[in-house]
Amino acid sequence: MRGTRFAARSAAVLSGVVLVAGLTACGSDKADSDKSNKGSDKAAESVGGPLAALKLASQQTDQQHSAKVEGTTKMGTQNSTMSGAMDWADGMRANMTITQTGGSVQNSPLAGKPMEARYTPDAMFMNLGPEFAAQAGGKHWMKYDYDTLAKQAGASGEFLKDQMQNTDPARSVQLLIATGQVKSVGSESVKGVKATHYTGTVKVSELAKMQSKDLTQSDLEALQKQLETSGMETETIDLWIDGDNLLVKKREQAESNNGTYDSTVFYSDYGTKVTVEEPPASDTMNFEDALGQQS
Repeated sequence: MRGTRFAARSAAVLSGVVLVAGLTACGSDKADSDKSNKGSDKAAESVGGPLAALKLASQQTDQQHSAKVEGTTKMGTQNSTMSGAMDWADGMRANMTITQTGGSVQNSPLAGKPMEARYTPDAMFMNLGPEFAAQAGGKHWMKYDYDTLAKQAGASGEFLKDQMQNTDPARSVQLLIATGQVKSVGSESVKGVKATHYTGTVKVSELAKMQSKDLTQSDLEALQKQLETSGMETETIDLWIDGDNLLVKKREQAESNNGTYDSTVFYSDYGTKVTVEEPPASDTMNFEDALGQQS
């Protein structure tokens, strides 16, 4: 029943793509950067309120090109944790360790086991371990090409490809700015760092348009219908900005027909060096080839 084994592992691959897409939720086009803008977010807030403070945070975070990240994501009954580092200077590049339980991976040999994942601007690679290799001609890595995802999954695949190729943490700030309605909750400690907490709510009916950069109008309309069918009406976004006007924590929450979505991500060590190498082709299987073995 090799096809069943491939199917179980393929679920983990797609989940890994979605998880990292959530690290950097796209917003509208980047705000104009002003490298001379320095100072505290509290100073900006005192002048122009929360929106002014977030615009400054967007500019400062946008000037960074990499960071260490860690976080958790709950999607219905599936839970994921991840940690690593990412670089978004020229498309998404990241090295991550991902652990997943529940949901589509519950009965997979991968459940609860840390998996190494590597992300490039064009594809994701996940090491599915020795049990997978025993069924895949000795190959440990699965490659999921974003163009392939777009072809197979239609509008939602195009949307995910768009996020993975045109995104950075600053756009999480820009998404909240785009709502036009955001409030400051107050000062809190995030892993020992003093930060200002901001919150706002985004209508899901506007998410597709606000989160896309390269999607066609027909793709946007199709994605909009998918979002409406999911039963998700609003998404709450909470951001924590430190004294250097950098995003240090993000939380997104929503309810849908498939259950609760709750994602929290921490950012630190901005400017960290990130080097991503693709696994050897001789040790890698393409996702579409794995699907072809399901029968």
